[in-house]
Order: sequence, then structure tokens, then C-alpha cells
Amino acid sequence: MDKTAWMGVLIPFIGTAAGSAMVFFMKKTMSAGLEKALLGFASGVMIAASVWSLLIPAMEMAEDMPVPTWLPAALALALGIAIQNFPEGAIISMPLRAEGVTKTKAFGLGTMSGVVEPLAALLTIALSSLIESLLPYFLAFAAGAMIYVVIEELIPEAQSGEHSNIATIGAAAGFILMMILDVALG
Repeated sequence: MDKTAWMGVLIPFIGTAAGSAMVFFMKKTMSAGLEKALLGFASGVMIAASVWSLLIPAMEMAEDMPVPTWLPAALALALGIAIQNFPEGAIISMPLRAEGVTKTKAFGLGTMSGVVEPLAALLTIALSSLIESLLPYFLAFAAGAMIYVVIEELIPEAQSGEHSNIATIGAAAGFILMMILDVALG
């Protein structure tokens, strides 16, 4: 595997680890506003990544297939996942610290939550020649899974408690950033 592929595999993990490292800058608890902003930001990034990095490429790949292009529905995708993983790492590690877990252990547990992505990426790369014809379906499935997580988990959590627009602002910021990355980096 070449250097660029390794970077694509490791960037999302680095995003999770960087978010988990925020525990070292935390006093005791994370403010509700920061948690809402992080959840909103991750939601926006995930929605934009689902459209521009997963659904649209899945439909484009399906153009040469004997099925309608809508049926199944990469540095930019790796960056988008890393950006989304930053708040994910923070959301995992910071509450652990607030519950009394040591900073080092909270960082380690938050970081470990991101290990599955590079492992799955390596497996996908190894099997890519065997699954090329199924790739549009996998991309569309990944988009659906991401949108499900946003709607089922992130948005309700971000909107719980006292009403605030901070999660909505975070979602808009995450969506805009990911959209710009996808359009600019292709």
C-alpha cells in the first residue's frame, strides 16, 4: 500500500485521537453548550459527507452498471470523517473524565473508539478487486447508516435539555465545512 493510501486510512483515526485528547484540556466537566455544538457539528459533517462523498459517487459509479444510477443510492472523505471523528472522540472521552476516569484512560478509551475505521479500510482495500461491482451499494449503505446515526442519535442528543440554537449552528458549520472540502478537493 502506498503512502497516500496509508494517509487515507489513518486520517480518520487521527481525528478521533485528537478529539479524545481534548480531555487533557478539560477541567472537570464539559459544558452542555460545548456538547451540543460538537454533536451539531458532527451531524452537519456527516450529512454533507453522506451526500457528496458517498451518495453522489455511488450514483456516478453506477452509471456504467446495468442498473439505474439511483439504485445504489478519496482524500476528501477521509478528511470529512476525521472532522466528524474529532467531536466523536471528545464526546466519548470527556464525559468519562467527568465521571472520574483518569485523563489517560479517558483518552485511551476515546481513541480506541476510532480503531475500527482504519482496520475496516485496510480490509476494504485488500478486498477491493473482489468488491468493485458492489462498491456503489456499500457507499450508499454507509451514507444511510451515517444519516441514521445523525437522525436517531446525534440530533436528539444535541436538542435535549434546555433549548438552544447552538447545535443547529454547529450543524450548519459542519455541513458548510464538509461541503467546501468535498467540492474543493473533489
